Amino acid sequence: MISQAPGVRAHMAELPFADASGDRLRGWMGIGKAEFYDVSRVGLMPMGFCYPGTLAGGGDLPPRPDCAPAWHERFLALMPAVRLTLLIGGYAQARYLGRGTMTDFVRRYAGHPSIRALPHPSWRTVGWQARNPWFETDVLPGLRALVSDLLTLA
Repeated sequence: MISQAPGVRAHMAELPFADASGDRLRGWMGIGKAEFYDVSRVGLMPMGFCYPGTLAGGGDLPPRPDCAPAWHERFLALMPAVRLTLLIGGYAQARYLGRGTMTDFVRRYAGHPSIRALPHPSWRTVGWQARNPWFETDVLPGLRALVSDLLTLA
Protein backbone atom coordinates (compact mmCIF):
# COMPACT_ATOMS: atom_id res chain seq x y z
CA MET A 1 0.00 0.00 0.00
CA ILE A 2 1.19 3.47 -0.81
CA SER A 3 -0.66 6.12 1.14
CA GLN A 4 -0.33 9.73 2.29
CA ALA A 5 1.56 10.27 5.54
CA PRO A 6 0.82 9.29 9.11
CA GLY A 7 -2.03 11.23 10.66
CA VAL A 8 -1.78 12.58 14.18
CA ARG A 9 -3.37 9.48 15.78
CA ALA A 10 -1.12 7.10 13.86
CA HIS A 11 1.86 9.30 14.72
CA MET A 12 1.01 9.18 18.43
CA ALA A 13 0.28 5.43 18.31
CA GLU A 14 3.43 4.77 16.24
CA LEU A 15 1.27 2.52 14.06
CA PRO A 16 -0.08 3.33 10.60
CA PHE A 17 -3.83 3.53 10.19
CA ALA A 18 -4.36 3.23 13.95
CA ASP A 19 -7.66 5.09 13.74
CA ALA A 20 -11.09 4.99 12.12
CA SER A 21 -9.52 5.37 8.66
CA GLY A 22 -7.63 2.14 9.27
CA ASP A 23 -10.85 0.39 10.26
CA ARG A 24 -12.45 1.65 7.04
CA LEU A 25 -9.47 0.58 4.89
CA ARG A 26 -9.34 -2.89 6.46
CA GLY A 27 -13.08 -3.20 5.84
CA TRP A 28 -12.61 -2.28 2.19
CA MET A 29 -9.87 -4.91 1.92
CA GLY A 30 -11.84 -7.53 3.87
CA ILE A 31 -9.05 -8.23 6.35
CA GLY A 32 -8.51 -7.87 10.07
CA LYS A 33 -5.79 -6.14 12.04
CA ALA A 34 -3.67 -9.28 12.36
CA GLU A 35 -3.36 -9.67 8.58
CA PHE A 36 -3.07 -5.93 7.96
CA TYR A 37 -0.13 -5.53 10.33
CA ASP A 38 1.64 -8.76 9.30
CA VAL A 39 4.72 -7.25 7.62
CA SER A 40 5.56 -10.56 5.97
CA ARG A 41 2.33 -10.30 3.96
CA VAL A 42 1.31 -6.65 3.77
CA GLY A 43 3.54 -3.61 3.33
CA LEU A 44 2.77 0.06 3.78
CA MET A 45 4.86 2.83 2.30
CA PRO A 46 3.64 6.37 2.88
CA MET A 47 4.27 9.34 0.62
CA GLY A 48 5.72 11.00 3.70
CA PHE A 49 7.34 9.05 6.53
CA CYS A 50 6.57 11.48 9.31
CA TYR A 51 3.53 13.41 10.51
CA PRO A 52 3.54 16.57 8.36
CA GLY A 53 1.77 18.81 10.87
CA THR A 54 -1.60 20.51 10.99
CA LEU A 55 -3.20 23.00 8.61
CA ALA A 56 -4.25 26.32 10.14
CA GLY A 57 -7.93 25.54 9.49
CA GLY A 58 -7.66 21.94 10.67
CA GLY A 59 -6.65 18.72 9.02
CA ASP A 60 -3.19 17.47 8.14
CA LEU A 61 -0.66 19.21 5.95
CA PRO A 62 0.24 17.35 2.75
CA PRO A 63 3.18 14.94 2.85
CA ARG A 64 6.55 16.61 2.36
CA PRO A 65 7.21 16.66 -1.42
CA ASP A 66 10.87 15.62 -1.04
CA CYS A 67 10.19 12.43 0.90
CA ALA A 68 8.81 10.03 -1.74
CA PRO A 69 11.43 10.88 -4.41
CA ALA A 70 14.19 10.34 -1.86
CA TRP A 71 13.00 6.99 -0.49
CA HIS A 72 10.42 5.15 -2.60
CA GLU A 73 12.71 3.67 -5.24
CA ARG A 74 15.08 2.42 -2.54
CA PHE A 75 12.29 0.71 -0.63
CA LEU A 76 10.59 -0.69 -3.73
CA ALA A 77 13.88 -2.28 -4.74
CA LEU A 78 13.78 -4.21 -1.45
CA MET A 79 10.31 -5.59 -2.26
CA PRO A 80 10.66 -7.48 -5.56
CA ALA A 81 7.74 -9.85 -4.87
CA VAL A 82 4.97 -7.23 -4.65
CA ARG A 83 1.90 -8.64 -6.37
CA LEU A 84 -0.61 -5.86 -5.65
CA THR A 85 -0.11 -2.15 -5.11
CA LEU A 86 -2.90 -0.14 -3.54
CA LEU A 87 -2.52 3.56 -4.31
CA ILE A 88 -4.47 5.16 -1.50
CA GLY A 89 -5.47 8.79 -1.94
CA GLY A 90 -4.63 11.54 -4.36
CA TYR A 91 -0.97 12.05 -3.43
CA ALA A 92 -0.02 8.43 -4.15
CA GLN A 93 -2.12 8.35 -7.30
CA ALA A 94 -0.60 11.57 -8.66
CA ARG A 95 2.93 10.28 -8.11
CA TYR A 96 2.40 6.85 -9.67
CA LEU A 97 -0.44 7.40 -12.16
CA GLY A 98 0.07 11.00 -13.23
CA ARG A 99 -2.59 13.60 -13.82
CA GLY A 100 -6.23 12.73 -13.27
CA THR A 101 -8.87 12.68 -10.61
CA MET A 102 -9.07 10.23 -7.78
CA THR A 103 -12.54 9.15 -8.88
CA ASP A 104 -11.32 8.44 -12.42
CA PHE A 105 -8.36 6.45 -11.10
CA VAL A 106 -10.57 4.38 -8.79
CA ARG A 107 -12.83 3.52 -11.76
CA ARG A 108 -10.01 2.95 -14.26
CA TYR A 109 -8.01 0.59 -12.04
CA ALA A 110 -10.98 -1.26 -10.47
CA GLY A 111 -10.20 -4.49 -12.31
CA HIS A 112 -6.45 -4.15 -12.73
CA PRO A 113 -4.61 -7.31 -11.61
CA SER A 114 -1.72 -5.57 -9.85
CA ILE A 115 -2.66 -1.92 -9.19
CA ARG A 116 -5.78 -0.58 -7.52
CA ALA A 117 -6.56 3.06 -6.75
CA LEU A 118 -8.58 3.81 -3.64
CA PRO A 119 -9.77 7.00 -2.01
CA HIS A 120 -8.07 7.86 1.23
CA PRO A 121 -10.24 6.20 3.91
CA SER A 122 -10.59 9.34 6.04
CA TRP A 123 -13.95 10.58 7.31
CA ARG A 124 -14.16 12.81 4.22
CA THR A 125 -14.60 9.70 2.08
CA VAL A 126 -18.00 8.93 3.61
CA GLY A 127 -19.57 11.70 1.50
CA TRP A 128 -17.65 10.61 -1.60
CA GLN A 129 -18.90 7.03 -1.14
CA ALA A 130 -22.49 8.26 -0.80
CA ARG A 131 -22.13 10.11 -4.13
CA ASN A 132 -20.41 7.14 -5.78
CA PRO A 133 -22.34 4.00 -4.76
CA TRP A 134 -20.58 2.04 -7.55
CA PHE A 135 -17.49 1.98 -5.31
CA GLU A 136 -19.24 -0.29 -2.80
CA THR A 137 -21.06 -2.44 -5.35
CA ASP A 138 -18.54 -2.65 -8.21
CA VAL A 139 -15.07 -2.01 -6.77
CA LEU A 140 -14.93 -3.41 -3.25
CA PRO A 141 -16.08 -6.99 -3.97
CA GLY A 142 -13.30 -7.40 -6.54
CA LEU A 143 -10.75 -5.83 -4.23
CA ARG A 144 -11.73 -8.12 -1.35
CA ALA A 145 -11.55 -11.20 -3.58
CA LEU A 146 -8.12 -10.21 -4.92
CA VAL A 147 -6.73 -9.45 -1.46
CA SER A 148 -8.10 -12.74 -0.15
CA ASP A 149 -6.56 -14.69 -3.02
CA LEU A 150 -3.17 -13.01 -2.60
CA LEU A 151 -3.08 -13.48 1.17
CA THR A 152 -4.03 -17.14 0.74
CA LEU A 153 -1.03 -17.58 -1.56
CA ALA A 154 1.33 -15.76 0.82
